[in-house]
Amino acid sequence: MFDIGWSEMMVIGVVALIVVGPKDLPKMFHTIGQFTGKARGMAREFQRAMDAAARETGVNDIAKDLRKTASGQSFKEAAGFDEIEKQFKSIGRTGPDVRKPATPGQTPVAKSDAADKPGMDDESDADEAAAAGHDADMAARNAELTAVEEERLRKQKRADATRLKAAAIRARKEAEAAQAAADAAEAEAWTPAARTSKDES
Repeated sequence: MFDIGWSEMMVIGVVALIVVGPKDLPKMFHTIGQFTGKARGMAREFQRAMDAAARETGVNDIAKDLRKTASGQSFKEAAGFDEIEKQFKSIGRTGPDVRKPATPGQTPVAKSDAADKPGMDDESDADEAAAAGHDADMAARNAELTAVEEERLRKQKRADATRLKAAAIRARKEAEAAQAAADAAEAEAWTPAARTSKDES
């Protein structure tokens, strides 16, 4: 626990011998031993009390379930993956090696186990129907999302066009106002009253 070697123990013993003295050293070791024993006893009692409380409240069962869940064991059991894994292992051992062709020009064709087992067609048909239903549902959702996105893009284009029109109108009005101000300033500069005041000065 403390990772103390023999050399450290010897140094501690020599220091204790010098500080405490040879006469009181055995009493000190006896007291330290009693204190250590009491501390260990209290720790054991505390551990027992905690274990008993955990057993009473069912925390041990929850901890076991959590460990199973974390390891994936409960999911395997619920989904039946153990049985599937056994079947895959048995297929790999008993089936022919599909990586190598049987003859130089041919590749082996694996036999379907569905023909050998009754009821497999019903299960596969049900699976295919469920998959087709799921695919149709996903296609409908995608179509709905596409329509919503297209409408959003149309609104965005209309808003952009409106902003551009407003900016063009604002720019035209500002240009007209600037032109009118320039014309007014030029007209004021050429009025006869302004001309006579310039001639007099």
